[in-house]
Amino acid sequence: MTTKTTNKSKNVKNNVLLMIIIRLLFIIVFLSSILCLTAGTIRYTEAWIYILVLFVPAFIIIIWFYIKDPDFIVGRILKRREKEKTHRSIQNFFSIPLMIGFLIPGFDIRYSWSDVPLYIVLVADLLVLLGYLIIVLSGKENRHATAIIQIEKDQKIIDTGPYRIVRHPMYTGGLLLMLFTPLALGSYWAMIPFFVCTISALVLRIVNEEKLLIANFPEYSDYCRKTKYRLIPFIW
Repeated sequence: MTTKTTNKSKNVKNNVLLMIIIRLLFIIVFLSSILCLTAGTIRYTEAWIYILVLFVPAFIIIIWFYIKDPDFIVGRILKRREKEKTHRSIQNFFSIPLMIGFLIPGFDIRYSWSDVPLYIVLVADLLVLLGYLIIVLSGKENRHATAIIQIEKDQKIIDTGPYRIVRHPMYTGGLLLMLFTPLALGSYWAMIPFFVCTISALVLRIVNEEKLLIANFPEYSDYCRKTKYRLIPFIW
């Protein structure tokens, strides 16, 4: 019975890993198709560098977590759909301008609207990678940190690691990743929708998430007094 249960659990985790890899491959194909089609060429160097920077670490980290902590993969990474209506509305509303933001860089390259130097593109890629690593570090420090807003039974307030610096380090990482994506893709014009969409969405999410946390965790107010900044140190 124990052996059967163990084998079943292992099969479930293997299936989840396969689903995640298939999902990542789909995103790679989808994103590269959008960027190259809008650019009118597959010789879109900035796009290929960006995809490598974004997805090579993703595969490495997913495999590492699968080996070291498979329950994290099963329980966290696949959770993407918001349960709360307000949070779901925010997610849906900002998905449209975000999609537009990913369409602009290709057209920008095709019609030469911007002339972003290679060194700026590479620096932006490094900042995108830094943002991604901050997200991973936050998830490792706080097992309840996910892409959706929810309260779980065994959840507790985390005040260690990056949570000592800001209250929402995962969003800080997301901010870096999204704000520097346009430059990494060689476009100044795409910064407009990315900036407006990212800042607005994160502010709304944080405000709504903190209301939920304060309502469910009395100690969260003490944490807020100790860790003053929500998203960006010394700013907000």
